[in-house]
Amino acid sequence: MSVSTTPAPAFGTVMASRMALATTDDGVFGAVEVVPTGPVELHPAAHALHYGSACFEGLKAHPGVDGKVRLFRPQRHAERLGVSAELLSLPVPPVELVTGALRELVAANLDDVPPAPGALYLRPVLLGVDPNIGAAAAPSTEALLYVLASPVGDYFRGDGGLTLAIETELPRTTPQFGQVKCGANYAMALGVTRRARAEHGADQVLFAPGGDVQETGAANFLLLDDRRVVTKALDPSFLHGVTRDSILTLARDLGYEVEERDLGIEEVLDWARTGEAALAGTAAVLAPVGAFVHGGRRHPVGDGSMGPNTARLREALLAIQRGEAADPHDWTQPV
Repeated sequence: MSVSTTPAPAFGTVMASRMALATTDDGVFGAVEVVPTGPVELHPAAHALHYGSACFEGLKAHPGVDGKVRLFRPQRHAERLGVSAELLSLPVPPVELVTGALRELVAANLDDVPPAPGALYLRPVLLGVDPNIGAAAAPSTEALLYVLASPVGDYFRGDGGLTLAIETELPRTTPQFGQVKCGANYAMALGVTRRARAEHGADQVLFAPGGDVQETGAANFLLLDDRRVVTKALDPSFLHGVTRDSILTLARDLGYEVEERDLGIEEVLDWARTGEAALAGTAAVLAPVGAFVHGGRRHPVGDGSMGPNTARLREALLAIQRGEAADPHDWTQPV
């Protein structure tokens, strides 16, 4: 299958020509339709607009060296969408319906898949659509699922590591809803991130409420050295990243010790002197951290560039996504 030869635009700014959608009837999802990308009909009293019954996912379809386009872990993303839906009391779309919609949409937009290192970014969105502004204490019984596709380039800019400001007072989200991928969690982090950029020149904020190092507003956080990969153990306070899980699995495959446990600020800053730090996410894959800002001081991570262990794990994952290496865990799905 051929893919586009046009370079990808800035991340998320351009939509592909086709989108997928499905709606519920009595809480049961109907068939998926692939239609031209455009506005969707939504009642102004829709539950999602007033009471936050909305969640989403983000994953990619990658162009391969063999000409095939591969979805990366679509089932895991569909399962996570279901977790978010359940926690928001939304109708849960069947995993098979979501993965089928993803396959159909990629097949319909093959001409919009950019060349490597670009990819087709896919954004499933689930909205509660009951038209009832008096339903603050009731769930939406009906839902709209739609999936957007966007040709994107490599999110990693390649000019050194990211600067993270460490935030110890304000949380990224609530302790119970951190694992939900919803707009409210990103909105909570936005003001803190804007202030960190203005005051410290930071790219992102590493949230560590009460000294408990968690994640940034948009990615999971890891520490690495020649022997170990260390990250916070899963709990409801932060997003259970698919890229995080993939990196940890590959790290074990490559002989690293993987430690999932609590992290404190002093350990992170001490690690930065000789080790590596990185952010894991669908957009960034595995992006290096070059410095932390904490207590009014800048703390470099190594020499500020991507370290060898970050690069090794990043390339190992990209090689699987692009079909350049074996896929022992059956993560990819050719379209």
